[in-house]
Amino acid sequence: MFRTLAFRVNSAIRNGINVNKASPVGVVNRCMSHGKTETDEEFDNRYESYFNRKDIDGWEVRKGMNDLCGMDLIPEPRIIIAAMKACRRINDYALCIRFLEALKAKCGGKVNEIYPYIINEIRPTLTELGIDTPEELGYDKPELALKTVYE
Repeated sequence: MFRTLAFRVNSAIRNGINVNKASPVGVVNRCMSHGKTETDEEFDNRYESYFNRKDIDGWEVRKGMNDLCGMDLIPEPRIIIAAMKACRRINDYALCIRFLEALKAKCGGKVNEIYPYIINEIRPTLTELGIDTPEELGYDKPELALKTVYE
């Protein structure tokens, strides 16, 4: 025990003495990938082609939507349109509504600016596919909501 204490004190003293020596400043160790970074256009094309595949199944549509919802971004309207058409191909109306609700939630504090823009851009596709928005279905208000005591 005494030997361990003496060794640690000796190491601490040596390290304290070596502080005054010049150390290389330019040596930096970075552990980042040096691979190619994907541009926004390549990202959009990748997801649009993913959802436009003819052989896509329900699990893959959900995975693609889940990946998009997990990212720190709001997808472009053309990706959303491709996702809506994929939902229609697999005949999953509820998934369309859930995805629109998730998009609205991702808008955060700018929901009054971004969400109407998205709905305006995808409105022709929604009409073509016969998909209503959550607001048209009444999902934006709780079903059993009571008036507050302050109203």
